[in-house]
Amino acid sequence: LVGLVWLFLTLQDEHPGELLLGNQSVPREVTLGILLVPVALLLTAVSFALILQFAPTLRNVPVNPLEALITSPMAIAWFALVAVVAGGIREEIQRAFILHRFEQRLGGAVVGLVVFSVAFGLGHLVQGRDAAIVTGVLGAFWGTVYLSRRSVVAPMVCHGLFNLFEIGIASLGGAGG
Repeated sequence: LVGLVWLFLTLQDEHPGELLLGNQSVPREVTLGILLVPVALLLTAVSFALILQFAPTLRNVPVNPLEALITSPMAIAWFALVAVVAGGIREEIQRAFILHRFEQRLGGAVVGLVVFSVAFGLGHLVQGRDAAIVTGVLGAFWGTVYLSRRSVVAPMVCHGLFNLFEIGIASLGGAGG
């Protein structure tokens, strides 16, 4: 997918580095991404709490099926690698590209943010309807960070660290999202 994004951009004489990194300082964006992890965790906790309070029937999957992948330290390591590469890196590059295309040709950045956040959430339905909604909210959060910064670095770092935190909680037997 990352290769396709690169190809589509270069075929349109666009520079992938400009789309993905913008004019921001990478170290500053990494720092921002780290600082945004508690915000993402709080957003998740509040969203789940609101769903549990006002729409408890949306919790249709009692145990996240991805937690079944956590069977050994080696499985945790592989799962963590995939969660960072596929979740933190690939999903944020994909989000930036799609938001960029919406901004150019498909109705604007806000439309793209809504459409892609809904699609992002739906892609996580296997984890439950509540998790799909919360994941859509997180996608909107990371998309908003990208649109405000024009760099994937902060959302990428935040998303990757968020995924690692969730894996850590699940591997300890906690109630991760």
